[in-house]
Amino acid sequence: MNGIPAADTLALAVFIFFFGVTIVAGSTVSHWKGLLPNGKKAAPTQHVDAEGGHGTEEWGLGGRQFGGWVTWFLVGGDFYTAYTVIAVPALVYAVGAYGFFALPYTIIVYPFIFVVMPKLWKIAHDGGHATAADMIRARFQSRPLELAVALSGLIAVMPYIALQLIGIRTVVEALGFSGEIPLIIAFVSLAAYTWLGGLHAPALTAFIKDVMIYIAVIAAVTLIPIKLGGYGHMFDVMNSVVALPDDKHVLPTGQIMPYATLALSSALAAFLYPHTLTGILAAKSADTVKQNAVYLPVYTIVLGLIALLGMMAHVAGIDTTVSTMVVPYLFLKLFPDWFAGFAFAAIAVGALVPAAVMAIGAANLLTHNILPKGYETVTASRVAAFGVKLGALLCVLFLNAKFAIDLQLLGGVIILQTFPALILGLTKYRFSSVGMLSGWVVGTVVGLGICWTDGLKPIHALAVGGHTQLISTGLIALVINIIVVGVVSAIVPNKTMAVAAE
Repeated sequence: MNGIPAADTLALAVFIFFFGVTIVAGSTVSHWKGLLPNGKKAAPTQHVDAEGGHGTEEWGLGGRQFGGWVTWFLVGGDFYTAYTVIAVPALVYAVGAYGFFALPYTIIVYPFIFVVMPKLWKIAHDGGHATAADMIRARFQSRPLELAVALSGLIAVMPYIALQLIGIRTVVEALGFSGEIPLIIAFVSLAAYTWLGGLHAPALTAFIKDVMIYIAVIAAVTLIPIKLGGYGHMFDVMNSVVALPDDKHVLPTGQIMPYATLALSSALAAFLYPHTLTGILAAKSADTVKQNAVYLPVYTIVLGLIALLGMMAHVAGIDTTVSTMVVPYLFLKLFPDWFAGFAFAAIAVGALVPAAVMAIGAANLLTHNILPKGYETVTASRVAAFGVKLGALLCVLFLNAKFAIDLQLLGGVIILQTFPALILGLTKYRFSSVGMLSGWVVGTVVGLGICWTDGLKPIHALAVGGHTQLISTGLIALVINIIVVGVVSAIVPNKTMAVAAE
């Protein structure tokens, strides 16, 4: 293929050093002194299992002691992932401006966090809840609804972890490995990192990840345009590569609705996932959550710059049908090998950190809400997290998504169906557990059914007012879900229900 360079030994050596140091640091964090924030020891009330571990509260939620800085890096680390560095530029490279839908979605989500998440944190803190399903059980007193929410989180996060595995595999392939070796390396490194470190591993190494990503991105958006003749020249070239509808618009009329609905549905889904909610619940106070909602938009600036890498690849002459390889090929072509190796390590760590939090969040759901009582131990959590990663590996092998980003959007369709129970359940209106469960069943069946018939595409052609519009599949399923919840709740009201927290 044209314009595709190859890595050399120096790039591989630099990659191994930085990626290896991160894995070792995360895997051994539990042996460090002053492990908890401010050097505090685990509180006497925390469960310490018979195996001598810190207990599931410590392994899965970091003891709920993370302050503003640690929470900022942790939440940002598990929100901005290989999705950001690999999948978004790949989509921009393949389809143009439509790939920038990720920017408004991350802007919409932060007011949502500021208003809603402190309330969820307070409910979880006061009730000792570790998962969304714990809160649902306390709110609706319904074991079936608890299981439904837990299963949604567990299944939704698997394709999201699969996207992180693809991110690690991509850079390993760019370093010259072929066959199944890159995927094996990605899986084993993630498994070891999560098993040994628990939530403290990504909390620590999220800082390392962000520093590395910032260095790589700042270098890329500064030096690559200089080498390519400046931003003005780059946009002129892109105008010839991607045909614009007219001189005032960058999106064709048919892409405006899917762009907007994907942004909205992604924003509503973002902090329903077990990994993002885990980052919130690990904070030490509701004020910490609010502070992070104010400062986290800084990451959106970086996301916009990263998305431009897809455009830069066209201008640099990268010609590949494998869109996930766009960013690695771009770095190999325009940077010295040693820096390309560093950037690849940043991308791999950028996938490793959130994937670990995802596996831990899913493990919390398994041990707290799905398995029988008595499995709330560190060993059970570790085994559960490993099982979740195996599920993600199967997603990589058997889900034939056209774009890597489609794996994340598939998870969004599933997790969105928990929105009524978790978020509408905070309102004063008393929706019934039967209504919530009915809405979840219908919404999930409709959403997954549409995804299956559409070949895992995240948007669906819907006839509206005599016109066909492409609309986010997740949003269609959520609207149907909410309608069913309202109708069934009116017909079958709850006889008993816990009072919502104010």
